[in-house]
Amino acid sequence: MGATRRSPSNGNKAASRRRRAAPPIAVSPGHKRKFRERLLKWYAQHGRDLPWRKTAVPYEILVSEIMLQQTQVDRVLPKYQEWLAKYPTMEDLAEAPLSDVKKTWYPLGYNIRPVRLHSIARESVVRYGGTLPRDPERLLAFKGIGRYTAGAIRAFAFREDAPILDTNVMRVLHRVFVGKGDAKRQKTALWGLSEAMIPRGKGYDFNQALMDFGAMVCIARDPYCLLCPMNGFCKAYPFQRDR
Repeated sequence: MGATRRSPSNGNKAASRRRRAAPPIAVSPGHKRKFRERLLKWYAQHGRDLPWRKTAVPYEILVSEIMLQQTQVDRVLPKYQEWLAKYPTMEDLAEAPLSDVKKTWYPLGYNIRPVRLHSIARESVVRYGGTLPRDPERLLAFKGIGRYTAGAIRAFAFREDAPILDTNVMRVLHRVFVGKGDAKRQKTALWGLSEAMIPRGKGYDFNQALMDFGAMVCIARDPYCLLCPMNGFCKAYPFQRDR
């Protein structure tokens, strides 16, 4: 009889996964420079005036990011102001009854979010005195803070050059630098690209610009390709829905 085939070890499995991982997305230095310069110039002229862009308080950034998950900005604006008036600090939120927190959240929907936010506040008070840590691993240890939210807190509250990859950012980077295929299947590579594209020391403005550009120009349907400053090198130009 032949030898019994052994299951691959954990190390071999990890190596196999690495071999199957998508290669990094290559971008020429010229296109990287053009994209950065044109995006930041566009943002300086067209960036949205939003209340959470006027604060560096980690708690206030956290509230905005949780509220903006799967919810349009115009619905979040009044609720964000109401929320901070009622729960101005992490401690205030942590001390509030969960039933009241859920009522305050209405009608934003996706109602697991206020539960998670309340849980984060309580853990923050116990472990960090009501603030949030800068360290990405400690941020990710909170239930309810994923990779995107951790990156947003680091970039927008602590002004670090941390990458983000929400729906808008993924769409912009995929269209401009990949052009075809399913962006969700290339998420790992797009995370790497998001990080590689950040100009040193400009993570805050660059990430805000990416989100606004995806929300206002490179939109999901019928993007404004003729007005887009990237159309000279965008790999999805001219845009076709079936691509």
